[in-house]
Amino acid sequence: RTILESTRAEAPAAAVGLLGILPRPPPLHPDLVRLTTLGSIDLEGAPGANQLLAQPKLLTLFAYLVFARRGKYQRRDRLAGLFWGDQPEERARASLRTALSTLRAALGDDVVLRRGDADVGLDISRLHCDAFEFEAAIARDELALALELYRGPFFDGLFPDSAGLQHWLDELREGYRAAAADAAWTLAARYESDRADLTSAARWARRAAKLAGADERRVRRVMQLLVRAGDAAGAIAIYNDFARFLKSELELEPSPETQELAQGIRQRTGS
Repeated sequence: RTILESTRAEAPAAAVGLLGILPRPPPLHPDLVRLTTLGSIDLEGAPGANQLLAQPKLLTLFAYLVFARRGKYQRRDRLAGLFWGDQPEERARASLRTALSTLRAALGDDVVLRRGDADVGLDISRLHCDAFEFEAAIARDELALALELYRGPFFDGLFPDSAGLQHWLDELREGYRAAAADAAWTLAARYESDRADLTSAARWARRAAKLAGADERRVRRVMQLLVRAGDAAGAIAIYNDFARFLKSELELEPSPETQELAQGIRQRTGS
């Protein structure tokens, strides 16, 4: 499961937001390490930040310890198998010990936690993370703030060297992207229906289209809203961008329904 799904499963039924969760961030520590994950990857306030950021496997381990269980303790043997499954057991354990030692040096001994010889975790009260802020903003219904925080894909450019870890990270990326897309569309719909502000509605709709991925239904709704806002040319531009995305990323064309919508807009406006 992704961390969004895991947190949702653990949250009480009454605690709902756009992600279906109400994050309970830990209290802030006076000496924080700031972790940036949305749109760029950065680490500030850690003595060995540059060393950590320069090693993809170490960075992936750090990300996993932060997000897989929100810093809670995890079994060392499981981590060794997940990250060094291609090595013999003893060598995998040794590789994990070396990586954890490097993490402690990079982050500080009080950030990387141990429980006996079997478990390892992180004190995430020492972390100030934009992804946590994003979730909390959505849960408070501060959607414009959430979209300001969402500057791009989660851990963009990080590619783990195992299929299992890549799948885990892909699910997280998709969860955050989808949450941002939902937030942008919610704002667009609110500005149109509650405030009759089509200019602002169109602005948020364009943001929703950029975040839509392969969601054709969302793209059609954005196109229709832009037409209502008097921006037929913008609606066609959204269609053209979407068609290029499908062609380059998936080698597909828009569905007949989406093509018909675009053709109808062109015919009505002569564009």
